[in-house]
Parts: sequence; C-alpha cells; structure tokens
Amino acid sequence: MFNTYNKKVNNIKQIFSIKDLENLCGVKAHTIRIWEKRYNLLSPNRTETNIRTYSLKSLQKLLNVTYLVNSGYKISRISKLNEEEINEYVRRIVSDNSTKNQAINSFKIAMLNYDLELFLSTYEQLSEKRTFRQVFCDVFIPLLTEIGLLWQTDTINPSHEHFITNLIKQKLLVNIEKLQYAQPTKTDKAFILYLPENEIHELGLLYVNYEILLRGYRAVYLGASIPLDSLPNMLGFHENTIFVSYFTIKPEKEKIAEYVQEFNDIVCSDKKNELWMLGKQIIHVSQNSANNHRYFNSINDLILEL
Repeated sequence: MFNTYNKKVNNIKQIFSIKDLENLCGVKAHTIRIWEKRYNLLSPNRTETNIRTYSLKSLQKLLNVTYLVNSGYKISRISKLNEEEINEYVRRIVSDNSTKNQAINSFKIAMLNYDLELFLSTYEQLSEKRTFRQVFCDVFIPLLTEIGLLWQTDTINPSHEHFITNLIKQKLLVNIEKLQYAQPTKTDKAFILYLPENEIHELGLLYVNYEILLRGYRAVYLGASIPLDSLPNMLGFHENTIFVSYFTIKPEKEKIAEYVQEFNDIVCSDKKNELWMLGKQIIHVSQNSANNHRYFNSINDLILEL
C-alpha cells in the first residue's frame, strides 16, 4: 500500500461532505450511510444543521475499505477489522495489476492536500516496476479523467487541478528531455506539435511528443497558443512534415471547420504536409475533408500510426 497514513498533511482540505466521499471513492452516499449505521464503519461529525462532515482520515479509510470490497471482501468482515488491520489486508492483496488503483488513491490524497512528498514517493514506487509509458497510460490518464469529473462536481477546485497536473507535466518534461539526447533513428518524416491560439491544455500533446520521440522520430514542440500565421516558418524543417495539434477547448466547435480550412490555405497550400488532430473538439467537424488531414479519437489511435 502506498504510504498515505502517516503523511504530514496541511489544513487546506481535510473536511469532506458525504457527496465528496461518493465522488472520490465511487461509493453511493446511500451505501455509505448504511455502512455507518449497520457496521459503524465511519464516525462523521455533524454541523449545527445536522449535516455529516468527514475527516481526511475517514476518506483514507473509506478508500481502503472500497478497495477491499472491490477485491471480493464482504463489508461485514471488513467492519470487524481495526484500521491497521484494514491497511495490512490492503498491503497483502496488492498485486501488479491493482497497484494502479492504490496509486490513483494516493495521488488523489496528494492533490487534495497539496502534498508534494506523497506525490513524489508514490511516483517513485510506481517507477520501480513500470516504465514511464506504463505509469502515464495506466495511472495518470485514469487519474486525469477522474480529476475532470471531480472538478465538474465541485469536489475539488482549480488549484487542486493545477497542482496535480503541473506535477504530472514536470514528469513528462523530464522524460521527454531524456529522449531528446538521442539521435533520431527514423528520417522519413518529422513532426511539429503545437496548440491553437488560446488553447493551453498541454498534457495530451506533451505525451504525444514523448511517444514520437520514443519511436525515434525528429520532433519540434512549439507549445500552447500558436498563431497559424507563424507555422509557415516551419515548412523547411523537413520535406515530409506532419503538424500535430490537440483541440481540447479551442477552436470552438462552430469554428473548427473554418480553422482547418485556414490551416490548409496558410500552411498546407502545396498539399505536401499533413495535419493530425485529436482532442474533444474534433467530434464537431466533418472528418471527410482533405487527404492531408487526419483525425484521431485517442492518443493510442495516433500512436498506432507512428
């Protein structure tokens, strides 16, 4: 089990509502209430208006209890265990396949408490047995998906999201830099990666950059919010250049078709270069356009084309 129990935490986020527990642990509020009443599993505090509130310790316990239930243990059996016994049971049954679930829980605790030490120690434990690619695909991508849902349900605020995503970004940059020291082994094409103007969500595109470099291709990463009229300067980079972009919130859905056409007019007027696109916004544009435009529903779909 990742060491979430004796970590020093601050006072920024230590009180949770039952709805917070439902969102963070994946257990319905109704079930949590039953577990409290029937098995005395948690002991919430009450506000003056009799609303349940839970401590960080209660959240950690419920995360572990949920893990045991999902692993086949009956709640009636778990309820008879003390906290250390619950922790020991979790440690005992953690296998390579289930490690990612415990890691995601630890990362969520780190995020809620802005706990850099916990993030780093969890990451180091993962890295001992997994490649960075496995860590990112098996743990960070599901974690980021959960974070998006937690943000939408007001369980976390933007500072939590920024804290964890910037730490993940740091790990991406470190691993990208390691690959950049190697000479490209494939020269048939090269890649230029960028985000459209006012698009700042970089993690997906950064990971694509990592995969491109991992496969031995030459790549230039331009980053966020790049004007279209600056891209023609890159046309001499390689005779077979593929531009890669990630549309998360920009361009707006009603402007994507116009953006793609403008890209074609400004950058690919000779039809020699390609534009590869992914991200949530591409569902809003017809994908039966020019031959030099490619649309990918996921990062894995794009990776298969490399």
